[in-house]
Amino acid sequence: MPLEPNERSGQPIAKFESMLKTDDIYFFDAEDFQDIIHHYLNNGKIALAKKAIKIGLQQHTDSVELKLLSIEVMVFENNLEQAEAMLDELQLIDSSNEEIFIQRANIYSKKDNHEAAVSLLHHALNLTEDSFDIHSLLGMEYLFMDKFEEAKNNFMKCVSFDEQDYSSLYNVIYCFEFLEDYDGAILYLNDYLERNPYSEVAWHQLGKMYFPKKLYKEALVAFDFAIISDDSFIGAYFEKGKVLEKLGRYEEAIENYDITISMEDPTSYAYLRIGRCYEKLNKDEEAKSYYYRTVHEDPLLDKGWLAITGYYFRQKNYDKALHYINKAINIDGENAKYWKKCARIHSVLKNNDEAYYAYQQAVELGNYEFDTWFHWADVAVQNLDVHAAIQILTQGQEFYPQTCEMQYKMAGYYLLISDYPRAQYRLINALKIDADKLHLFKDEFPQFYNTEWVTNIIEEVKKASR
Repeated sequence: MPLEPNERSGQPIAKFESMLKTDDIYFFDAEDFQDIIHHYLNNGKIALAKKAIKIGLQQHTDSVELKLLSIEVMVFENNLEQAEAMLDELQLIDSSNEEIFIQRANIYSKKDNHEAAVSLLHHALNLTEDSFDIHSLLGMEYLFMDKFEEAKNNFMKCVSFDEQDYSSLYNVIYCFEFLEDYDGAILYLNDYLERNPYSEVAWHQLGKMYFPKKLYKEALVAFDFAIISDDSFIGAYFEKGKVLEKLGRYEEAIENYDITISMEDPTSYAYLRIGRCYEKLNKDEEAKSYYYRTVHEDPLLDKGWLAITGYYFRQKNYDKALHYINKAINIDGENAKYWKKCARIHSVLKNNDEAYYAYQQAVELGNYEFDTWFHWADVAVQNLDVHAAIQILTQGQEFYPQTCEMQYKMAGYYLLISDYPRAQYRLINALKIDADKLHLFKDEFPQFYNTEWVTNIIEEVKKASR
């Protein structure tokens, strides 16, 4: 039943929505309109907010607050020129209204001029004692500018105003984490927990800060307290499972991942972690089952396909391993480690051309690991392209200049193409770096090891080092 126009209702939103369904026009205080508009904006109902603004301005044509809400919607919808024009008009009327400068700051932020936005927000701070929202906006602007220390300080002020503002608390910890100041984060969270001992969010974040410091027992205690504070906190069970994995307590880790699955729809990540636990327990069939559940739940999770690849590689079923690593590459073709795994599988299958290409892709995508250069060079030699192998190791040597392994291998490769001066140079370098690893050369190039030429070089280096 529609409310009477003159009824003093404690539910302006219900009254407003009732009005929209009728031809009646109800009168609202400007403050009521502000409450109605904020309600719709907070719930993402922009069209209803705009209706309320329109009717509100019809009833209260001079309301600066309603005009500012109209500007807020304009900024949200990227009608920036129109918003700036209205702000110019309002500033002539009320130059000390901090909300005018906040909206101007929002406009500059939209234009990626974050320095100007920060300047305006600082000006707004000088105009009001209610600074909570402004510090929150400043924190975000500093994040955009990668000024994490300044962002952290502003979010800390938000938390000091309202310790239940978990959004700001998360942002504080994010800044600590980006700055890799885990000790600072731990100190801050422990101080926070002194005042809020049952904050599951803070316990959860504290556990996550202990984790990169490898303080696994302390992390476990923190996650346990998070669960005590809220036994339905799925994130705490999941993180606790990860800690238990690190401690080698795989059965317990599985139990915690299972709890997350029982509480909510199963996630591919939970299945993947369970599969890895079974793999560590040497229960390959169970591991395989959960890996398949992973990709069934999320076919685009490349790590799931990689896990299946690893399973079949360990089973020496290289054809299936190749099939599944290609699925991972199809999802993330920019992942160097996937290309390296692909190259390894092709190499085992003697698909030398494909292996060579895959190693090349891995290096081009930034995988400069020591064994990548070695295996790529080996593939080139198997393709009877020793010159390419030498070039590969020459590149690799730039990253590992003081490793004898590359020098011994390059000496052997130069001997394969009868380039004795360069072979001598590499062999002498290798012996000077580590003569005790001469067996590497002997094992890989036995056809050269016992030759008089090599024996003489070895003896010369030994004499020189005495």
